[in-house]
Amino acid sequence: MTLIHSTAIVDPQAELDPTVSVGPYAVIGPHVRVGVGTTIGAHCVIEGRTTIGRDNRIFQFASLGAVPQDKKYAGEPTKLVIGDRNTIREFCTFNIGVPGAGGVTRVGNDNWIMAYTHIAHDCRVDDHTTLANNTTLAGHVHLADWVTVGGLTGIHQFVSVGAHAMLGFASAVSQDVPPFMLVDGNPLAVRGFNLVGLRRREFSPARIAAVKQMHRLLYRQGKTLDEARTAIKALAAEVPESAADVAMMSEFLASATRGIAR
Repeated sequence: MTLIHSTAIVDPQAELDPTVSVGPYAVIGPHVRVGVGTTIGAHCVIEGRTTIGRDNRIFQFASLGAVPQDKKYAGEPTKLVIGDRNTIREFCTFNIGVPGAGGVTRVGNDNWIMAYTHIAHDCRVDDHTTLANNTTLAGHVHLADWVTVGGLTGIHQFVSVGAHAMLGFASAVSQDVPPFMLVDGNPLAVRGFNLVGLRRREFSPARIAAVKQMHRLLYRQGKTLDEARTAIKALAAEVPESAADVAMMSEFLASATRGIAR
């Protein structure tokens, strides 16, 4: 209990590991669970059925687990689940889910989430993402692993963004963004592929070349989407080292529901 500031209000039913640190004037509700080594800054409000993993750093004034901004929500026992080793900066707002859509908002592991980011109900943020200041995710958005989002970017409800994609500053994202792509603007446009990110993640030259070819097939050769998908699938045999990357792209293109950014 020495790690909980005397001015913090922690409901007796909340489950906090003894190593959790809670700053001044924070408020933690009865259905909250927090894992080993997590720090909660001053004036944070953590409420709802919220589960937070280990070694997260939550900065001052964050609001986690509040009811969704959805007029249909009527107090159902939905959830917010946050994984491990996330950095959640000042004034972030993460909402619980709504019924009928899984009812769970999920944030994975090792994410770097900067100030004023909003993650709405039933979003899914996977691992190793970077969300710059004022990123706004509407309901049901999915960000896959290693996505980078520039500041002041808004993402429309039900949009999916594939792994390793990068969304530039102040973009308006209303269509699905395929893996590896580099996009920005309003209206959104594909500018290339995320070469710098792939090099930082130590993609081999062969894998990078395959990603470059997938970008060409989708955006530079005048093919229809069906033609591009067929050609992309063939790359797995041509460059066996890239088979997993090709499979990820093929699966994304087959499951895109809002049309892809072109």
